[in-house]
Amino acid sequence: MEQNNTHILWADIPGLPEESLAFIQDFRPLRAEGPVRLDAFLLVLCLGGASSVLINSRTYHVAKDDLVLCHPNIMIEAGDIDPAFRFRSLYLARPVLYQLSLTAEGATWDLVRFIEENPVIRLEEDEVRDFCQYYDLLRAKAADTTRRHRKQTLFLLLSAFLNEFRDVLERFVDLRPQAYTAGNNVFRNFLELLGTTYPKPRSVAWYASKLCLTPKYLSTVCKDVSGQTAGDIIDHYVVRDIDTLLRTRGKSIKEVCNELEFPNLSFFGRYVKKHLGASPKMYRAKMMGE
Repeated sequence: MEQNNTHILWADIPGLPEESLAFIQDFRPLRAEGPVRLDAFLLVLCLGGASSVLINSRTYHVAKDDLVLCHPNIMIEAGDIDPAFRFRSLYLARPVLYQLSLTAEGATWDLVRFIEENPVIRLEEDEVRDFCQYYDLLRAKAADTTRRHRKQTLFLLLSAFLNEFRDVLERFVDLRPQAYTAGNNVFRNFLELLGTTYPKPRSVAWYASKLCLTPKYLSTVCKDVSGQTAGDIIDHYVVRDIDTLLRTRGKSIKEVCNELEFPNLSFFGRYVKKHLGASPKMYRAKMMGE
C-alpha cells in the first residue's frame, strides 16, 4: 500500500516503524489493484449500506455493524461496493499487534484460527459506538500535526483502542493471559515466521533451522501448545494458499505449482489429492462451479 494514495491517511507512531498505522478513507481506488496480499492487520467496520469482499478468494457479504477482520498474509480483494456504503477502516502493521499487545502474549493459535474461519463478525451497538469514538479521535490526532506530543498521544490512544478491541474478541474466543513459558514463546515465533514467509517451505527442518531449534523439539512444542504438530500446521497454511490460488481465475495449475515452489506438477498433484481429496484440476472445477 503506497503512502502517496490520497484515499489513505498515514500516521507515524513513536517506537514503531513507519507505515504502522493508516486510516483508509475510500476502497474504490483499491478495486483496480485486484487481489492484494496483506502484510498487516485490517479492520473494516460497516456503518451503512453493503459491500462484498473476497478473502482468500472466498466471497463475504458485509452489512451494517459487521466488522471485517483481515490478518497478515491473506489475499483480499474489494468486491461490489454499494454507493451508500459507509465505513471506518484501520490498517495496523505487525509491530503494532505485538508491541501494543492486541493479544495476551502475541498471536494465539485459537485467535488465529478463529479469524481465519470468521473474517466477518457482527458487533453490538455499544461496540460499534466505541469503535467509532476511538477511530474518530485517532484520525483527528493523526491529522493534527500542530501538537508537540501528537505521536505519544497516538501511541496511548491506539493502545487503549486495542485493549477495548480485545474485549470484543473475547466474546468469540478465549484470550485469557497464559503463563509465560519457553514453549509458548517458541510457538509464537514459529507462527510469526510462518505468517511472514511466502511461498511457505513445507519442511519442518527449514523453520526449525531459522528458529535455531531441532525439528523434533519444534514439533513437540507445537503439539504441546496447539495439539497439532509443526508439520500439520505448515500443511494447513500451504493448503490454504493452494485453495486460494486454485480459486483465482487467470492462473494456470502450472503457474500455481511454480508460485508455491513445488518441484513438479506430479508432486503438486499428489499433495493436493492427499490434502484436498481431488486433483488440482478437479478441485478447481468443483470450487469454481465449472
